[in-house]
Amino acid sequence: MKTHNVYINKIAAFLPNNPVDNSSMENVLGQVGHKPSRARAIILKSNGIKTRYYAIDPHTRQATHSNANLAAQAIKLLFKDNHQFGINEMTFLACGTSYPDQIMPGHGVMVHGELNETHPCEVHSSSGVCVAGMSALKHTFNAVKVGDHCTAVSCASETASAVMRSENFEAEIEQKVKALSTQPELAFEKDFLRWMLSDGAGAMLLSSKPNSHQLSLKIHWIDILSYANEMPACMYAGGDYYQDQFIGWKQFTQLDQQNQSLLSVKQNVKMLNENIVKYTVEKMLANSIKKHDLKKNDIDYFLPHYSSHYFREKLYQGLINIDFEIPYEKWFTNLTSKGNTGSASIYIILEEFLRTHSLKHGQKILCYIPESGRFSSCFMLLEVIDANQEN
Repeated sequence: MKTHNVYINKIAAFLPNNPVDNSSMENVLGQVGHKPSRARAIILKSNGIKTRYYAIDPHTRQATHSNANLAAQAIKLLFKDNHQFGINEMTFLACGTSYPDQIMPGHGVMVHGELNETHPCEVHSSSGVCVAGMSALKHTFNAVKVGDHCTAVSCASETASAVMRSENFEAEIEQKVKALSTQPELAFEKDFLRWMLSDGAGAMLLSSKPNSHQLSLKIHWIDILSYANEMPACMYAGGDYYQDQFIGWKQFTQLDQQNQSLLSVKQNVKMLNENIVKYTVEKMLANSIKKHDLKKNDIDYFLPHYSSHYFREKLYQGLINIDFEIPYEKWFTNLTSKGNTGSASIYIILEEFLRTHSLKHGQKILCYIPESGRFSSCFMLLEVIDANQEN
């Protein structure tokens, strides 16, 4: 079967409202139990994030965008002032997210519904955690590669703030007050993520032809592996552990769902720290190195998505452990200014990277996207392409 080269011809990012600095976070998200978080300052010092974005009006504390709307805004930016492709040429749309606006219909069709100026097209929805955005991209890549589609769009979006607002924890706090007759602390695995996650969306336009007006990125390969056969759930929402067994929300009563803030996002921080580098870097990248005969000296840039500055040195050591050291001067991340936007992070990183770097034809970019949901990982190899120099 004949296959085609696949090019990322444009990347767009959409970040809602104005950036929120560390001192303003709790004003926007609210205080749980009407008391400042004791963990906030410690977590922010560790994660290194200075500003992030929330789809919340800071004055009314009401949502300004849905998840689907954020994705649609990013997709529209792909076609703004686009002299080569129009939005009605899109015949395939793949959308990834950690936390859609609803259980059903699928997230992808809700995004398509926000794009009411488009024609009918094939739509794919990808769920999960951070790798959900890359799963959407791989489906898009394959659709173009095999020739099913010539112009396709992949996007990823997150509205973590929708479940991080203090109102979502009031029932749980009230139950703890009744039980303890004292002011309780929000469980650390919940409070931890309130200061780690933020909102944003990114979109990529893929085609079998390189962009004739600007540089493109040729996708050489996208590798995704799950290690759920070896590891339990580490980051989750809509379920919880009961007697060492993970139980989904449908097996809880409605009252328990409310009293345990079951729809909030939780993370086992100890499990994360002990396993994230081992599984998502050392085991995963070793697999890709062998599969593709990848050489560290061929990598011009390394774009890692990590959730916290705390993991930067650990990631570097993990690369050394498998003899694939990439010096820091080749790294690029915008975690400090854009925050951790989950599945959308690598899209937002790539958009800023392309906009702020003077790239040359033939340079290779290695992207790393881990997720601790049940320990999955993705690596992607890109090549900078100037259409005038492409054979």
